[in-house]
Amino acid sequence: MAHQSLYRTYRPQTFDDIVGQSHITRTLKNAVAEDTVAHAYLFTGPRGTGKTTTARILAKALNCSSGPTPDPDTDCEQCLEIADGRHPDVHELEAASRTGVDSVREEIIGRLAYAPTRGRFKVYIIDEVHM
Repeated sequence: MAHQSLYRTYRPQTFDDIVGQSHITRTLKNAVAEDTVAHAYLFTGPRGTGKTTTARILAKALNCSSGPTPDPDTDCEQCLEIADGRHPDVHELEAASRTGVDSVREEIIGRLAYAPTRGRFKVYIIDEVHM
């Protein structure tokens, strides 16, 4: 039996589950509800504050089967695949393992030529950009 780390087991699945970031979640929920989502968001802060988790929840809100919705249902196929990290339209790139800005840029540009395959939006989560 494989064990999953606690932070993955108890990772928030909706904006309402996120604790201590109400100003951020309110802003993102309003943007989704009003169809004014920007083309890019920059989440910054110390380790463990929920930057990647918030980005995944935003991806769910945009690609949920009942959405775009500020309250993704978390049990549709789209939401489950995003939570598992296997949705074909949500790309999580680990910038720390890339050799430079050019390699990240080339990977994104290479994927931009294709429209979303299953969801409404393609979402790129570029993690560890500071590296």
